[in-house]
Amino acid sequence: MEVIPAIDLLGGKCVRLYQGDFARVTHYANDPVVLAESYREAGMKRLHLVDLDGARTGLPGNLDTVRRLAALDGLAVQVGGGIRDQATAESLLNAGAARVVVGSVAVSDPAKVTGWLRVAGAERYVLAFDVRLQPGGSPLAVTHGWQESSDQTLWRLIETYLDAGARYFLCTDVGRDGTLAGTNNALYAECASRYPSARIIASGGLSCAADLPGLAATGVHAVVTGKALLDGRLTLTEIRQFSRAG
Repeated sequence: MEVIPAIDLLGGKCVRLYQGDFARVTHYANDPVVLAESYREAGMKRLHLVDLDGARTGLPGNLDTVRRLAALDGLAVQVGGGIRDQATAESLLNAGAARVVVGSVAVSDPAKVTGWLRVAGAERYVLAFDVRLQPGGSPLAVTHGWQESSDQTLWRLIETYLDAGARYFLCTDVGRDGTLAGTNNALYAECASRYPSARIIASGGLSCAADLPGLAATGVHAVVTGKALLDGRLTLTEIRQFSRAG
């Protein structure tokens, strides 16, 4: 299981939101490029970048930073945040992003997004589904910063995009994101069991190195970690030790 560090950008600075709430922002002093270089030097091969300005406005807000990060040798950048049209997705790919992460529009308009996959290649996209578990356990997708609910189940969405050739799926249990409460291993195990050909990327709740073996046992392809790494609850040394053990 690959461990992918995350950097959330707001106004060109590193931040983290609690439960996706722009009113509950933690600011970090790290320069995003310097931080990314430290991840690369520690052996990380990929970076998950979230443009929070783009998520809020629908327009890329950190293209210059994306270009600088994408120019770092040996570090592939996947970037998302408010991507609502093909032109925006292509601007990020042209800026050097290895993959573009598409969320809300992938839920609301699968026909449109499958068209994007055909143009750029399905391997250039990560379909990101934020889900909230219903009382019966069914994971329903939520959109627009978790403010809007949908009638789309996670299972229906993954099946739709697998049929379109997609391979990479980022799944976030919004009840755990930013909480350091531990990952929802039952959800990720079901994802991996239902769709063995999908590359499932887990997100939300990772608190420390002790969470990694159990999550890896679910069969997911990767996990994204932001807050735990920035707060020092999970260290680069621990990630390297986990990777060597695996």
